[in-house]
Amino acid sequence: MRVFMALVRRELGSAFQSLVGWVVMAVTALLTGISLVDLVTKLMDRPTDSPVTELFYQSAYFWVILLVVSPVITMRTFAAEKSSGTYEALMTTPVGDWQVVLAKFTGSLLFFGLTWLPLLAVLVVLRRVTGEAGLLDPGSTVGAFLGVMLIGCVYMSLGCFASALTRSQIIAAMVAFLLGIGLWVVSLRPLAGNPGEGKLGRALDHLSLLRHMDDFARGIIDSRHLTFYLTVTWLFLFLTQRVVESRRWK
Repeated sequence: MRVFMALVRRELGSAFQSLVGWVVMAVTALLTGISLVDLVTKLMDRPTDSPVTELFYQSAYFWVILLVVSPVITMRTFAAEKSSGTYEALMTTPVGDWQVVLAKFTGSLLFFGLTWLPLLAVLVVLRRVTGEAGLLDPGSTVGAFLGVMLIGCVYMSLGCFASALTRSQIIAAMVAFLLGIGLWVVSLRPLAGNPGEGKLGRALDHLSLLRHMDDFARGIIDSRHLTFYLTVTWLFLFLTQRVVESRRWK
């Protein structure tokens, strides 16, 4: 456990030591602020009973942040180690493959969570300014942040998998971005007509990130959604571990 925590601190510290990490946090805060200003402006013209957290995750800004920022956070996890020559030194130390994979995933996820803290601060400010308690409803707020972190688990594990495939951070980011776009496109299918037709339609409907996020944004925590996100996360982490282990076959 001590080795694992040391690897997590190493991964998280490297994110803050690089300019890219601070740029990611600044861009996320900027886009979050712009999205909420746009959201409040729309609500002034068209009031709604839906929680602000639900309206936010349904906006294009949320998905732009997720799809663009996630590959940038994870692109260096393995690719940077390979390009700098420290990968072999790391993997020859007395640590297991799973320890390395989980430590890099955990460090990336913690950094991902920190980038979303400004959203909570903005909601607190809006509640104080408007006097609307519903802007910071405990149930919907906790559910929304849990949903964001679970989606983050999926995209961080996907990014680690992409980074493990190459020694180029740019290629890793591009692969993660394309895979992330693919998941997002699948998520849009239920919005089209007759999403549940046939077995394939029902399967694609179940894979929709949008559908699973709906309940979280309303403050409803369903074990089925938890199982879905954790299963997909485990799948990509397993693939990452297999890629890391493949160095022994060469």
